[in-house]
Amino acid sequence: MTRDTALALLHEYTQSDSLRRHAYAVEAAMRAYARKLEGDEEEWGIVGLLHDFDYERYPTEEGHPFEGNRILGERGYPENIRRAIMSHADHTGVARESPMEKALFAVDELCGFLTAVSYVRPDRSIAGLQVKSVKKKMKDKGFARAVSREDLLRGAEEVGIPFDEHVAFVIEALTEVRDRLGI
Repeated sequence: MTRDTALALLHEYTQSDSLRRHAYAVEAAMRAYARKLEGDEEEWGIVGLLHDFDYERYPTEEGHPFEGNRILGERGYPENIRRAIMSHADHTGVARESPMEKALFAVDELCGFLTAVSYVRPDRSIAGLQVKSVKKKMKDKGFARAVSREDLLRGAEEVGIPFDEHVAFVIEALTEVRDRLGI
């Protein structure tokens, strides 16, 4: 199990550039949290990279991430990686227990939201994005309306980090890979 193998699997199942960029963003945030929380950076990065790999083919609640879990099992991915991916979606009924599971939930929707905020900035960049700007956009219910504001707040709470600090931390992680993300 390597990043290259996980990346090949992502590319096999995901053709959309935006969904691939989302996977890269979540990977970067997960790697940053692994360093902060003393997790296995490679393992956490793979979880971030693969958390939505099946979404394009199986976009329903009945399909995602259940089909991905099955595929990962067939390919020999360990239970802790599969469990973390299952736990990122509330509808699976898999409770988030480990720091890796909690971090995945905390960064998943936030990465998408931060990317959306970056796209509407004049320079279309995440570099220099301020937490107060993110919070202002959160109040605009018409902006990125598919993103649950409650989940953004709950993610920070579950990982045990104040919301503003969590947002700043993820902005920094995404800024490091902004060229790959196109922001």
